Amino acid sequence: MPSVQRCHPMPFGTRILDDGRVNFRVWAPGADKVELCLQGRAPEIRLHMAAEAEGWYGITTELAGSDCYYQYRINGEHYVPDPASRYQPQDVSGSSQVIDPDAWQWQDDDWKGRPWEDAVFYELHVGTFTEEGTFAGVKKHLDYLVDLGVTAIQLMPLADFPGRRNWGYDGVLPFAPDNNYGNPDELKDLISTAHAKGLMVFNDVVYSHFGPEGNYLHLYAPAFFTDRFHTPWGDAINFDAEHGRWVRRFFIHNALYWLEEYHFDGLRLDAVHAIFDDTSPDILEELAEAVRLGPGYDRHIHLVLENDNNAAHYLRQDLSRPHRFFDAQWNDDIHHVLHVLLTGETSGYYQDYSQQPLHHLGRCLTEGFAYQGEASSYRDGKLRGEPCPDLPLTAFVSFLQNHDQVGNRALGERISSLCPLEAVRAATAILLLMPSPPLLFMGQEWASSQPFPYFVDFSGELGDKVTQGRLQEFAKFTEFTDVELLRKMALPNAADTYQSARLAWDEINQEPHREWLEFHRELLRIRSNEITPRPRGITGGQAHYRLLNDRALSVQWRLNDDSMLILVANLGTEPASVDCACDGKVLFATASDVEKNLQQGSLNPWSVIFYLEEP
Repeated sequence: MPSVQRCHPMPFGTRILDDGRVNFRVWAPGADKVELCLQGRAPEIRLHMAAEAEGWYGITTELAGSDCYYQYRINGEHYVPDPASRYQPQDVSGSSQVIDPDAWQWQDDDWKGRPWEDAVFYELHVGTFTEEGTFAGVKKHLDYLVDLGVTAIQLMPLADFPGRRNWGYDGVLPFAPDNNYGNPDELKDLISTAHAKGLMVFNDVVYSHFGPEGNYLHLYAPAFFTDRFHTPWGDAINFDAEHGRWVRRFFIHNALYWLEEYHFDGLRLDAVHAIFDDTSPDILEELAEAVRLGPGYDRHIHLVLENDNNAAHYLRQDLSRPHRFFDAQWNDDIHHVLHVLLTGETSGYYQDYSQQPLHHLGRCLTEGFAYQGEASSYRDGKLRGEPCPDLPLTAFVSFLQNHDQVGNRALGERISSLCPLEAVRAATAILLLMPSPPLLFMGQEWASSQPFPYFVDFSGELGDKVTQGRLQEFAKFTEFTDVELLRKMALPNAADTYQSARLAWDEINQEPHREWLEFHRELLRIRSNEITPRPRGITGGQAHYRLLNDRALSVQWRLNDDSMLILVANLGTEPASVDCACDGKVLFATASDVEKNLQQGSLNPWSVIFYLEEP
């Protein structure tokens, strides 16, 4: 197979010219003078950068080349990394390195991705997925993931963050994969190898904020931020004020960069509810359009949102704006209501699902969001969400665990340690066989006993502030008023907290973990063979649910070949009397007697059965 080169051209950062010289450009509208400092030799070479229009500074020099180290010096005193650095071998405050994207020879030119309906996500944190904590370590387990039955790897954020350990949501240099995980070529090798095995790879990107350490933009580009809006991380990113144009281009180029230069198959955009933009099109719509008309023009590219606002309009394809849509959103609603049903917890945001939880679940299973404009008690009565019955169920990524829902607990416990295992088994069956694309969190498939606590590596007082902030967050949950429980909370800044999150791979050869792994494999085989092709092209309004009692329900999904997928479930601790006659082939049942019991009008606790009625 012939090799290909991939380089995304940008108006900022570095560009190696055909004659070997390197062009450097940086947007620094708040600076009076900018110097390029070439490093790695003594003394360093300082070159004056010419001021250009709209706050730009640039220079082209033959004194730099591929792999050269450099920084910018602002106003003769502040050394800063390139905000568009492709690699930071010395962490976020050190030197940037010139990277030649054309040096990597790609071997996946025939890879065009996979249709969205094929997606079965596996979210992983590169640093804790393997003992090595590297891209190369992830690569060693690709065959395992293929055998499991997942089709898409969802990497937690890779953008360079301060220190040696972080979830990734404190990144400050969004174009540079973190050096703790490996260099750019090692990330490209992981993606190319995954493609050869039929796996899509998604990158989790953060466009709502920068991390609290190692962000120097305020020194020379304060227009990146606005005090018109505030987020949990401080002033909001400025997408729509006087200098918003170049801020918008920075993030749109970042999306295109990961998709083109690294050949990612899609992006998950974190916490877009903390993005504020009242222009039209807004930054999300403009980004989606740039992707659809760019790398998504001739291959499958998928865009996924995390959006607490349940803003359905971003998921809707409109003839008047045909390219301004996202494929799906992470559906917190289905996680929250399943968590309430399985654990009985009703504090914090779970309070919104404590009343009529089965109604909320039925709505998630048939329409997507549970909250489509209703008042949220957790949000002090604020209306949450937009109507979405017209959207296909493929627009909602469903999960029982993810990094947030495990790690944002004080002890980082997984669902398998919080409720009866038969309850987890029932919920897992629903998750993996319903039409919406499912997501597994690393280790979920074998009921990993490892926690996934929140961890960072901040210096000085910042680490203490993060710990105090976590304690204040948990104060909203009644169970965390227990002083003894809070004493057990892993300290986010401690190295042992990070180590405790590493997956223990030897568990998969032990019971009951081996049995759980085979259970997930079985369900994903059923999904691949019987369900995956059938939701393709279906619209909203093709599903209905019926409550059989306060803990039992039935759901019917009409699929694209007019077949009917049917679920009947008792998600309670007591037997349920039900009136529900079903025909068709049994795809799966949690026990061998479920079908017989259903015919006799009853379901045992935590029973689930799926039927498929052919047209």
